Amino acid sequence: MENKKVKWGIVGLGNIAGQFASDLLLLNDAVLTACASRDKNKAAAFAIEYNAAKSYDSYEALFNDEEIDIVYIATPHNSHTDLAIRALEKGKHVLCEKPMALSYNDAVRMTAASRKHNKFFMEAFWTRFIPAIQDILQKVNTKEIGELNYIKADFAFYGSETDNQRLFDKEMGGGALFDIGVYPLFLSYLLLGKPKEIIAKSIKHKNDIDLQTSMILQYKSAQAVLHASIVSDSDLKASISGTKGRIEINSPWYVADGYSLLKNNEEAVFTFPVLGKGYTHEIIECHNCIRSNQIESSLWSHQNCLDLSEIVEEIKTQIGLTF
Repeated sequence: MENKKVKWGIVGLGNIAGQFASDLLLLNDAVLTACASRDKNKAAAFAIEYNAAKSYDSYEALFNDEEIDIVYIATPHNSHTDLAIRALEKGKHVLCEKPMALSYNDAVRMTAASRKHNKFFMEAFWTRFIPAIQDILQKVNTKEIGELNYIKADFAFYGSETDNQRLFDKEMGGGALFDIGVYPLFLSYLLLGKPKEIIAKSIKHKNDIDLQTSMILQYKSAQAVLHASIVSDSDLKASISGTKGRIEINSPWYVADGYSLLKNNEEAVFTFPVLGKGYTHEIIECHNCIRSNQIESSLWSHQNCLDLSEIVEEIKTQIGLTF
């Protein structure tokens, strides 16, 4: 595969799959070989729009396609575990949309399947790979803003129940925490690691999903104040403060094209444009790992996936969320 194009298959053909497929088309060493939906017409239309050679009306048929190297799973949250494991069993590498699972135990099963079948597996935390976040992490690690002691981040928007039924569907793993709360939690984990203590409170929907959740993550000498909502919006900025300065990430912070570093009463502006929507950067990482026969990324490893899943599981328990 050294010089060959990496052949992708996509299962689940909603909005995010379309954005991902658009980004795939920007990369010279990637090709969309096939797509699959339970709706035959939807699969055929998606294949035409994004230049896929083949379309299937069953996920199993795509997993059985011997041409495909890696499968991107973009179905609703509740099906991620089953589909990822089935794809790995069929000898496919897997990039699984976040959140990878609705429970920590399922996340463990997924990474175990990757090891068992010796195939690459990664949760699709695209934010980890965008250039601005990579640079921010490097500056934090080299103490550019001193000792980190505070992170403030949110992800919120007003989601209409009529227009976005999946978001409010308990069976599909809907709600603020799993859909978007994982983003601010990811930022805190990336910069500070696993917290010593978590305090979380939610406002619930009548069907028991969380409409909004606020979280405080307590570390030895730092705190992260995080929020997620599907019933109100926010400025989508994130702030990282240390003893010598702070970093303000451009909005929307989870796909930031840059940031400001405020230190000694001066502001320095750093710009890092993303390629396409930004999924390109995680796709490139998948290619690099596959070509070097790695079953996980060093930037978002199986253990990183599991750590974040464990944090989410604790919050899920605190707010009384069950699927």
